[in-house]
Amino acid sequence: MQTDNVFVNAKEVLGLEECDFYHTMDLPEIGIVHGLFDLRSTVSLYLGNFEFKQKRVLEIGTASGFICFSMERAGAEVVAYDLSPEFSWDMVPYARLDVAALLEERKSHIGRLNNSFWFAHKKLQSRAKVVYGTVYQIPAGIGPVDVSIANSVLLHVRDPFLALQQAASLTKETIIVTDALDRGKPTDWKAQLRNLVPDQSSIMRFAPSYRNGSPTETWWYLTPQLIQECLGVLGFEESVVSYHEHLYTDRGTVHINVPMFTIVATRTVGRPNSLDLSAS
Repeated sequence: MQTDNVFVNAKEVLGLEECDFYHTMDLPEIGIVHGLFDLRSTVSLYLGNFEFKQKRVLEIGTASGFICFSMERAGAEVVAYDLSPEFSWDMVPYARLDVAALLEERKSHIGRLNNSFWFAHKKLQSRAKVVYGTVYQIPAGIGPVDVSIANSVLLHVRDPFLALQQAASLTKETIIVTDALDRGKPTDWKAQLRNLVPDQSSIMRFAPSYRNGSPTETWWYLTPQLIQECLGVLGFEESVVSYHEHLYTDRGTVHINVPMFTIVATRTVGRPNSLDLSAS
């Protein structure tokens, strides 16, 4: 049950020049706008072929909103959750870099990402609601949801377990996590799977390197098995993993197939902390 007004008002965005698009999408009256990822032909795989009809969904990290709008078309009621310029990106704090300057640059980019969402939201006549905040403190005022989505989020946060715990606190039925396979390993994701050792597969690799000061926005590469264990701890003990590739386009100029995995995890024990229990 919603407990306070955490939802923001729609923002008027006048043109594409105010926007940075994360996703490539087709917009009425505009045509194709190019982003970093083109999921138009693979979004069902990206979401684990889940059936969203009549589900209330919390999408964590909506960016330009392509996945949000796709779930809406599939019959979902979506709450899109993301950073705004009021909140700092979880930047890797390299001692040799001017992290404060990087954060200011990132805030500008976040604002333009927010603009791309609202621009597409209006063009597509979306009814999705929006809340801004961090993954570490998702407002209970959103209320309980049937499904939570964390797509390409966990690798970018310092504490991925806390992010999952926050999502679980609102989620009645299902959590869907999509993330990148470790690009430091063979590019063939099938080979990666063959190389996983069962008793060592619940692992995460620290991505930053102090020697070259990068990446600045990626913390971890997590194995699917690790995420399954985390979700199991949080009460989502039944899960299915699928593997797939998606097109990284760099706004239409570079084409790389990025290997990814999706976990669809079902709650088997416990209940969301956000439920109103006063009547029970």
